[in-house]
Amino acid sequence: MVANKKRIRYNKLVDVPLLGNCCPSHHHRRAIIALTNEVMPLVLTINGADHKVDAPADQKLLYVLRDYLGLTGTKYGCGEGLCGACTVLLEGKPIRSCLVPAASLSGKKITTIEDLEQNGHLHTVQEAFLKEEAFQCGYCTSGMIMSAVGLLRETAQPNDKQIISYMDGNVCRCGTQPRIVEAVRWAARQNG
Repeated sequence: MVANKKRIRYNKLVDVPLLGNCCPSHHHRRAIIALTNEVMPLVLTINGADHKVDAPADQKLLYVLRDYLGLTGTKYGCGEGLCGACTVLLEGKPIRSCLVPAASLSGKKITTIEDLEQNGHLHTVQEAFLKEEAFQCGYCTSGMIMSAVGLLRETAQPNDKQIISYMDGNVCRCGTQPRIVEAVRWAARQNG
């Protein structure tokens, strides 16, 4: 698959509106969209397929996923790796895609929320979030689910302390944390 070529010809700060208050002192942050005009060809393995993209050398994975490949399930939250809305799996482990330059990920397996559903069947963690109603506005949900998938790959039957500790880097402003913990418990029980 070849993504549309986009050339970023600016090197400036722009206002990036946030949904909710990702950071206590700001309703929006200023973010650097691109630090360089140098565009380079990248081949990224995302959701089991190789994707060719021409992007700035320092472009963060989040923007490549959303703006170049149209994979919008991964959300922009804070842009600083603190809220977890942008969580994807890298080699099966959760990372914050807003922090990682896409160019550093060549040859590594990246999984986004779009890849969890297979052949019309939701992933167990997705089912659990629906069953336990572990979301309200839904903005944090994809990052929460990706972190929960990472946890269950590491620890098949986590206790509550492990769940809370592992999910601590994902922020839910709506306050559904108890239901999120229950959803992870339910998914762990289903996986045996």
